[in-house]
Amino acid sequence: MPQTRKRLAGTTGTDKKGPSRKRIQTENPDGASAKMENPSPQKILASKNYGKNPGSHWLMKSEPESRLEKGVDVKFAIEDLKVQPNQTACWDGVRNYQARNFLRAMKLEEEVFFYHSNCKEPGIAGLMKIVKEAYPDHTQFEKNNPHYDPSSTKDNPKWSMVDVQFVRMMKRFIPLAELKTYYQAHKATGGPLKDMALFTCQRLSVQPLTQEEFDFILSLEEKEPS
Repeated sequence: MPQTRKRLAGTTGTDKKGPSRKRIQTENPDGASAKMENPSPQKILASKNYGKNPGSHWLMKSEPESRLEKGVDVKFAIEDLKVQPNQTACWDGVRNYQARNFLRAMKLEEEVFFYHSNCKEPGIAGLMKIVKEAYPDHTQFEKNNPHYDPSSTKDNPKWSMVDVQFVRMMKRFIPLAELKTYYQAHKATGGPLKDMALFTCQRLSVQPLTQEEFDFILSLEEKEPS
């Protein structure tokens, strides 16, 4: 297995290893790539039941299979997070304004589904939590990094990241195909996943979840695959 490049949570500089992830292009059912800008996150949140906050639960996508981007392997699976010091790493490389704003809305201890994306079988692999709230993403300043942004300055950085910590693997992997089956059924019946951002805003690599969505997905662990 190729060496996975990582950056330890909270570190700076260009030579330390960190979680370099693909964020410009993300997995979705149609295989389309994400664009740098999308409609405002408020439009997403307005139709969902988040109350005053964007959400206390999240879904974040990362690639579990090796892929070179500008000579850097952007692979970062949940197994890679699990072996980091303190099972903690920074979530860098987000280059979409909606996704960035969701990172900035995250609070300590909020729970996150780790979603394996752009791979043979995409889906939810495990749980992690937020252990450091948003701060400037170092990779935007690193010229040798695939997520370098020459238009961003240290006085006014465009991009943010958070630190995440491994919590546990899912009791069973919840594949995208299974989630899509429930989503399609719930659209007709008004079930918990009827407005899930994984399908309504599928290009986003960072997505909010309602409590109802989060609880329903957790309940799938106890069920036989559909």
